[in-house]
Amino acid sequence: MTEDTHPAVVSIGELSRRTGVPVRTIRFYCDSGILDARRTSGGHRSFDSPAAVDRLLLVRRLRALGLALPAIMRVLDGSASIGAVAAAERAALDTELDTLRWRRAALFALETAPPTERADRLELLASVHDRSAIIDTIVAFWRPILTPLPRPEFDSFIDMHVPPLPSEPGSGQIVAYAELTSLAADPRVKKAMAQQIWRSDRDQVGDRRQFVTALAEACEAAAPLVAAREKPRPGAELDRFVHAHAAARHQRDTPGFRRELLTGATDTDPRLRHYWRLTAEITGTEETVGAMHYWLLDALRQTV
Repeated sequence: MTEDTHPAVVSIGELSRRTGVPVRTIRFYCDSGILDARRTSGGHRSFDSPAAVDRLLLVRRLRALGLALPAIMRVLDGSASIGAVAAAERAALDTELDTLRWRRAALFALETAPPTERADRLELLASVHDRSAIIDTIVAFWRPILTPLPRPEFDSFIDMHVPPLPSEPGSGQIVAYAELTSLAADPRVKKAMAQQIWRSDRDQVGDRRQFVTALAEACEAAAPLVAAREKPRPGAELDRFVHAHAAARHQRDTPGFRRELLTGATDTDPRLRHYWRLTAEITGTEETVGAMHYWLLDALRQTV
């Protein structure tokens, strides 16, 4: 090969001067397949200009915005547009920022904890360092309890009671999520919650899907009363609740059956009440299924 003297061909030094990219970096781009080069008779790299200049300036500018080389390669080979890779990078940054904000709030929650509580607070917060594990833990808590519920209804229940994790949480929210996750991971709490909802061994229940659906409808009927802060009282809402249990067990709604619904229940378990208080704090509403359920149970006690 003879020395290339065409005016449209530049040396690596000249390319570096025109673009401001160090020679060492240009060599790396050549070796990585990002930039094409020819060899002179003396073995030196030469480049077609202005194509090489334009290409190298594009790489430099995309790198200045933090784009990784694989993404830049997709732009260069035409498999992705600049807008597409910019959108993907922005989405990745949003996720990273959410993680950093979550971590910052957790550190502040630890920093502001009373000295005597910091060890316990640290153990609690460590359980929610992985934000994705929070939802997984709570779903795993409810799935066996509400197994008969159809998938769309189950997903709706989770969305209602475990809203998307805030991108910029306060330290109080972090602690609430941590406590809720801790309760959901406790098998004893799961057993107590199942007992509260089913009121007995679920093997006694015939059509479980129908029961869960009817129970949800009874809670929904009580929702306006809970929202209006009406005191628990007997009425059509309570009758629907009792009928759901009676029909599922092929029994009649009698005073004896109503007493049976309150026998051996776990309604006074402080862990369950704390679970629903945390849920209300996280969701920002008092109208949780737990609140409706407690309203109906308090109304039931008035009839026994």
